[in-house]
Amino acid sequence: MRKVAVLVPDNVHPFGMGVLAEVWAEPYHPDDDNPVFDFVACAARPGRVRGTSGFDFLIEHGLEAAEGADLVAVAAAHDYREEQPEISEALRAARRAGATILASCSGAFALGHAGLLDGRRCTTHWRYGDELAARFPAAEVDVSVLYVEDDGIITGAGSAAGIDANLHVMRREFGAATAATAARRIVMPPHRGGGQAQFVPSPIRAEDCEALGDVLQWARDRLDQPLTVAELAGVAHMSERTFARRFRDETGTTPLQWLTAERIARAEQLLEQTRLSVEEIARRCGFGHAATLRHHFVAQRGTSPAAYRRQFTCLPELAGAPVV
Repeated sequence: MRKVAVLVPDNVHPFGMGVLAEVWAEPYHPDDDNPVFDFVACAARPGRVRGTSGFDFLIEHGLEAAEGADLVAVAAAHDYREEQPEISEALRAARRAGATILASCSGAFALGHAGLLDGRRCTTHWRYGDELAARFPAAEVDVSVLYVEDDGIITGAGSAAGIDANLHVMRREFGAATAATAARRIVMPPHRGGGQAQFVPSPIRAEDCEALGDVLQWARDRLDQPLTVAELAGVAHMSERTFARRFRDETGTTPLQWLTAERIARAEQLLEQTRLSVEEIARRCGFGHAATLRHHFVAQRGTSPAAYRRQFTCLPELAGAPVV
């Protein structure tokens, strides 16, 4: 992935544009050595494009500039109910050419107008979920999650979840270390799983947040051990039922799902940065055996640990080599 094109509709939301630019338009910096992308913003009618926050955008390129892009994103817009036919055609052309397609928040409507959500699971901001489902009944809309990828079509929830969706693409293409470096630059958590909830049903008291934070770090320091919900609840000085409820409210996921995600993230780091065997990595991450690690890794990442290592290893001698 080297070229990233952003399709800019009329009445575009500035935050969505900023998210895309922050992730993909950053110039080279020696402190992180992350890849630099050919980033281009384009519009159906180049020139002044209206924004929604009291200022406009000057877009120099027409939609033809998106040709050949590896990632084509469409920015969210205020006029999401109205199809912009030129953008719909540009999205369909990019899809036919094999590009990854991405939209967050109300940008998902542009994908629906282009027919790219039909038969696919997708998400959007929770406020727009019912409307998206009614407008595009062939789409499977799930507003309980942060982002979704279905056959190269990525949709993200509102606002900050758009950063998570973009970092997901970077992680998929360049590995966990590169995505974590980009997240650190943005001052974001390195990985929030797409299945986490968009919002929590009730506010959590500060003392509860602090207690759970201590428990999370305690667990991270012991991922190689067979941790249970009962143990975590004991560290938090809560009953299992209270702990599970507060954990869900605070993190948007369950304790066991969180542990699995943390173990997968630790496995990614070890696969990229060490020569350890998959069996040893499985042991150090708390999966016990390589077969268990492979099962969870394929379920969450869509590839095997060995294939992931061949693609993302930092050690040249392991690139392309068989790994056991």
